[in-house]
Amino acid sequence: MTTKGNNELSILGHTIGLGESKTIDFSIAKLYTATKVEIPIIIERAKVPGPVVLLTAGIHGDEINGVEIVRQIIAKKMNRPKRGTIICIPILNIFGFLNADRAFPDGRDLNRVFPGTKTGSLASRVAYQLTKKILPHIDYCLDFHTGGASRFNAPQVRVRPQDEQLMQLAKVFNAPFTVLSANIDKSFRTTCAKMNIPILLFEGGKSLDSNKHIVRQGVEGVLRFLNHMDMLNPKHAVPEVTSETVLIEKSKWIRAQKSGLLHVKIECNKLVQKDEFLATITDPYGTKRFKVRAPNEGYIINVNHAPIVHQGDAIFHISTIDSATTPPEEMDHE
Repeated sequence: MTTKGNNELSILGHTIGLGESKTIDFSIAKLYTATKVEIPIIIERAKVPGPVVLLTAGIHGDEINGVEIVRQIIAKKMNRPKRGTIICIPILNIFGFLNADRAFPDGRDLNRVFPGTKTGSLASRVAYQLTKKILPHIDYCLDFHTGGASRFNAPQVRVRPQDEQLMQLAKVFNAPFTVLSANIDKSFRTTCAKMNIPILLFEGGKSLDSNKHIVRQGVEGVLRFLNHMDMLNPKHAVPEVTSETVLIEKSKWIRAQKSGLLHVKIECNKLVQKDEFLATITDPYGTKRFKVRAPNEGYIINVNHAPIVHQGDAIFHISTIDSATTPPEEMDHE
């Protein structure tokens, strides 16, 4: 294929030649104290031309696992390719990261304002700058997320249905689960798709939490992806594949039928049987106890870790072969 990194790469006013490394500060805004807010962009280019791969995390400021995945890739020098270019942006939402918050200070979700506008809200302006100044240079993107709030996602890659190229790349990445999920309007994933940039979205763990197992799955997936692209530096071993990714084509939420204290009895990732005991919901006074059971056989790919739930709250996400595909807004937030 024709790649975008064959010779000099000119990005944000900087030119990076083959074999060069550079960290560029992407100035996105100023605080009300007039202090500049800058996003470090770490660029590593091999001497041999090849694809340009972008690794992004922290679109939501409270999603720490993704930040740690990209950080480890950089710290362990896995981002130094045998050929081509690797661009790492560990934190896209600096404001949210500083505040341990999902959104921007204006309350907007960065992943719902793409491709953004030049004169719009703060989040929209950041999306616009990323879309106009970074994405035109990219051949592939790997974007890292976690479950929202207290909902813990099993490690999974999300791809849009009927996209054979993404399905093949998802098999290469080999997360425990590959979930078919339609692109969401105004999301980063949708913008990449419109620009013909294949993107894999990785989800794992929950917000404001660092999980070694989730991070390892993400890092190993990146190494497999880079090896597939013939970009992995020979200094780094390709992780062994012990089992193939499980494809989740359809899924649904199991919702709380009662309000009360939630006591989860199973682990995320588990294949459960119909009517299997999943959790109890109790009242605070020791007089009531309601059992939650699996409505069908399937894999549990999301578990709510909240200690208290209200009637109707989503508590488990389970794969199913007899339900309609879960609509994008019903998937745990990407």
